[in-house]
Amino acid sequence: MDVRGDFLVIGSGIAGLRAALSLAEGGDVIILTKADPRESNTGYAQGGIAAAIGPDDSPELHARDTMAAGDGLCVPEAVDVLVREGPRYVGELIDWGAAFDRDADGRPALGREGAHSVRRVLHARDATGREIARLLGSRVGGDRRIRVVDDALATDLVMTGGRCAGAAFVTTSAARGTALAGRTLLATGGAGQVFRETTNPAIATGDGIAMAARAGARVVDLEFVQFHPTVLDVEGAPRFLLSEALRGEGARLINNAGEAFMQRYEPAGDLASRDLVSRAMVREAEGTGSPVYLSLAHLDPDFVRQRFPTIARVCAAGGLDLARDPIPVSPAAHYVMGGVETDLDGRTSLPGLFAAGEVACTGVHGANRLASNSLLEGLVFGARAAAAMKAASRPAALPASDVVEDTVPDKGGDTVPSAYDARDLMWRDVGVVRARPGLERAVAQLQEWAGAVAAGRRSRGSDQELRRISSIVTAGLLIARAALRRAESRGAHFRTDFPSRDDLHWKKHVSDRIGRA
Repeated sequence: MDVRGDFLVIGSGIAGLRAALSLAEGGDVIILTKADPRESNTGYAQGGIAAAIGPDDSPELHARDTMAAGDGLCVPEAVDVLVREGPRYVGELIDWGAAFDRDADGRPALGREGAHSVRRVLHARDATGREIARLLGSRVGGDRRIRVVDDALATDLVMTGGRCAGAAFVTTSAARGTALAGRTLLATGGAGQVFRETTNPAIATGDGIAMAARAGARVVDLEFVQFHPTVLDVEGAPRFLLSEALRGEGARLINNAGEAFMQRYEPAGDLASRDLVSRAMVREAEGTGSPVYLSLAHLDPDFVRQRFPTIARVCAAGGLDLARDPIPVSPAAHYVMGGVETDLDGRTSLPGLFAAGEVACTGVHGANRLASNSLLEGLVFGARAAAAMKAASRPAALPASDVVEDTVPDKGGDTVPSAYDARDLMWRDVGVVRARPGLERAVAQLQEWAGAVAAGRRSRGSDQELRRISSIVTAGLLIARAALRRAESRGAHFRTDFPSRDDLHWKKHVSDRIGRA
């Protein structure tokens, strides 16, 4: 099954859908998607989308909050693009009919989340991402110049003369195909499933990072993985994100004795940035020997259930009343700040290949993403990448970064790991708290597995589970060796053997490139 178009978009989250709508103005568009848009990270985004549209807000203030959360590593030019163009694109969603919650005056109701200095988060109850995916998906479905190929897992980029010319894919029925296009956009989303504990849907296995790296593209900042602090932790129940908007509306983290503890660790208390809250929770749990909880019992129960109906239903299914019971929570992998290195228009280091959304890294998030900037990033940079793809191509002017080159062996151990084994290794050794022994152990094991997986891919090319494991192992290896390389603690990257931030040696971005053994 082969398809051709002027433009190829791989992925159907907010970045891919927004890009496709613009690309359709310039030619025929193919979208490869391995799942319904509602199953993307966009569809799972509860809290909202941040934009400086409130009377007490400004792009400058939004930029200041973004830079503070990024812990000294945000690229200022990328942040400026995000905060200045964000209100325009959010306004576009409103004009198209996005059902954001409204206040009594009919204006978008603005919520507050951790590390934001004012209320600036638009939301659709607690299912904002699903509403945006619905809206963009309906517009894509009504455009005759956009062809969506469902149940298609992109496996490798097609390279011709050093230029990306599309992608190979496999369908759920094991049929293989190729999608060829003049320009290709990676919009494959995140890599939370590289870790055993995650808020991400099953499809978020780092496919885009792995494909781009195997093709020789530069990746950057992959050591910076954000662990969301408040994830439902009930034995036998799936992990489920409890939005930061809960704490924005007054929810408190408490210990087993019912004591609010965050103020003992951070001046901002429960509204500190996600990396600080996650580590404080780990320390409190270790110190007390008991779980930690999220409590909304001091808030009006009717407000809680009306504001957070989805979360309330999930908690109820686990036998918990969100408005009255202490809800057991713990951190889980949520978002990758790093990714395929791009300029401000989505160009990667490979001619013909663009990237936008979570799979990409412009440096906008630095070492730690500010809450609710992810949907905004996909919207803004998806549109910018589309504009660049329609324009005459020119070489990418990527941000300055040190470049290292390593190899993923073609030969390794004989045993291909299970997805669980790889994810468990990443959670244990490359999780919230890191140190050299665990990182070295993870890199060595992942190198061995990478060789076995590479051999398996050559002999079992249509095996979708093997492809999934391949993405997990490749992305995991890149994350682990980046974490081993950065000998400091900054943002979401914390090492017990280097617990301090080191601006003298590490206030920089480090790109990685996979060579060939």
